[in-house]
Amino acid sequence: MSYTALYRKFRPDLFEDVKGQDHIVTTLRNQIKADRIGHAYLFTGTRGTGKTTIAKLFAKSVNCENPVDGSPCGQCRSCQTIASGASVNVIEIDAASNNGVDNIREIIDEVSYSPVEGKYKVYIIDEVHMLSIGAFNALLKTLEEPPSYVIFILATTEVHKIPITILSRCQRYDFKRITIETIADRLRDLMAKEQVQVEERALKYIAKTADGSMRDALSLLDQCIAFHFGEELTYDKVLDVLGAVDTQVFARLLELIQAKDIVGCIALLEEVVMQGRELSQFVADITWYLRNLLLVKTSDHDIEDVIDVSSDNLARLKTEAETMEAEEIMRQIRIFSELSGQIKYATQKRILIEMTLIKLCRPAMETTNDAVVARVKDLEEKLEKGVVQAAPAAVQSIQDAAPETPKPEMPKAIPEDIKQIVSGWHSIVAGTGQPLKTHLKNARLSLGGDNRLVIVVENQQTYGYLSNEENHRHVEDMISNFIQKQVSVQVQELPDGRQFEERYIDLAKVINMDIEIEDD
Repeated sequence: MSYTALYRKFRPDLFEDVKGQDHIVTTLRNQIKADRIGHAYLFTGTRGTGKTTIAKLFAKSVNCENPVDGSPCGQCRSCQTIASGASVNVIEIDAASNNGVDNIREIIDEVSYSPVEGKYKVYIIDEVHMLSIGAFNALLKTLEEPPSYVIFILATTEVHKIPITILSRCQRYDFKRITIETIADRLRDLMAKEQVQVEERALKYIAKTADGSMRDALSLLDQCIAFHFGEELTYDKVLDVLGAVDTQVFARLLELIQAKDIVGCIALLEEVVMQGRELSQFVADITWYLRNLLLVKTSDHDIEDVIDVSSDNLARLKTEAETMEAEEIMRQIRIFSELSGQIKYATQKRILIEMTLIKLCRPAMETTNDAVVARVKDLEEKLEKGVVQAAPAAVQSIQDAAPETPKPEMPKAIPEDIKQIVSGWHSIVAGTGQPLKTHLKNARLSLGGDNRLVIVVENQQTYGYLSNEENHRHVEDMISNFIQKQVSVQVQELPDGRQFEERYIDLAKVINMDIEIEDD
C-alpha cells in the first residue's frame, strides 16, 4: 500500500479533533443540533488552518443518519460514502481550474435535482476568489435563493477579491492562525501514535516555522522524518533539513554588528551560505529574534509565554538585551524588515544582505532619525574612550607644511595658585558632572602668557564645548571655588599630529606629579 502523507492520514474525522478553531466549530455544531442550517457559508483564512477539513466535516454532519452532539457518527452509510469520496451529495470544485461561466452553469443545472440519498447536496468551492466576474454573476442568484436541500460552502485565502454581492449572501467564518503551542501539542500526539521519537525543541521549531498552518507543520514534520528515518528527530536535525539557522548564530551576528566588525559579519554570512541555509528564511528568523530581544528589553514582566522560547534561550536574550539600547534594536528590526520585503524578489540575495550588514555597522551611511541616534551614541562612546577623530588629509597636509613651533622655554617660577590647581586637578574634575567630566578627563594643563592657566585638549568637539562662553565661565568658576581665588583660564586645541611637549610645558611633570583622571 502506498504511503499517505501525515496531513492526509490524520485529517480530523470529528469536530472534536479540529484544533485551534473552536469559535467556528462550536457555532456549526450548534446550528446542526438546532437544525438552523444556512444555505451559504464563506470560510476565509490563511492556508492550512482547516477550511476544507471543516467544510467536509460539516457536509458529513448534515447528512449523517445518527449525528452525535453535532458531529458525524462515522459509522452510517452516508458518513462512510462521503469519507471514501464516492458520495454524489458532496461535490468539491477547484475554482482555480474551473473558474469560467460554463462551469458555474453546470452547477446551476445540477442544483435543480434533489439528492438521491441523504438530506443535502453540499457544494464546496475551494479558492473561490479565482472565479471570473462572469462566473460570480452567474452564481449570484442561485447563491441567494438555492433549493432547500442545497448548501454552498465557499473557501478562500483572499477574501478581499470576492465581490461584496457574494459576501452579503453568505455567513462568513474567519479562520485564525493556529498558535505554536496548539500545533506542537497536535504534533506531539500524532508522533506518539506513529511511535516516532521527536525532541520537544524540534516540535516547537517546526510549529513556529509553520506560521500558524497545521498542514504546513505536518508537511515539514513529514519531510524531517523521511530525511532521518528510523532516528530520533532532534532540534539540530530539523535545522539541518529545513535550512534554518540556530539562534546562537544570530547572537554572534549582533555582537559583530555592535563591534562594527564588517569583515566578521561577512565571514559569518559566508558560513550560513556554505551550510546551504535559505537566505530569505535567515532574514525572517533574525527579524523574529530581534523582536524577542526588544520584548525582553522593554518589558517589566515575565514574558516567557509571549516570546515562546526555551529557558536557556530566554536567559541568553536577557543577557544580550542588557548590552543594547532599545532604539538600536528597533533600528535593526526596521532595516531587516525592509530587507525581508526586498529579498523575496531579488536575484542577488547574498549581496543585499551584505549591503544591509555594512549599513548596520556604519550608521553614517544613513540619514534616518534612528541612524542619527546611533551615530551620536557611537561618538559618545569614542569620547568616553578618549578616541580622537583624525583630521582630514587636506588639513593634515597644511599642518605638516607649517613651520615647526619652537620648543617652549621652562618658566622661571610657577605661581603657587597654579601649583595648587595642578595638584588638585583630579579632585576638581571628579567633582563635576557629565558631559563636562568626559571633556576634561583627557585635558592637560600648561602655562600661558602672564602666567595664565592653559587647558590643552586634543579633540575638536571638546575644544568647541569648552570654548562656549557659558561652559568656559563654568570651568573658571569651578577652579576659582577650589582655590578660593579668581582665576583666568585659557582653552587651546592641540593640532593633530603634534606632540603636547613640542608646544606646551607639562605642568604635571614640572611639579613632579603624575595626574590620572578616572571616571567615578
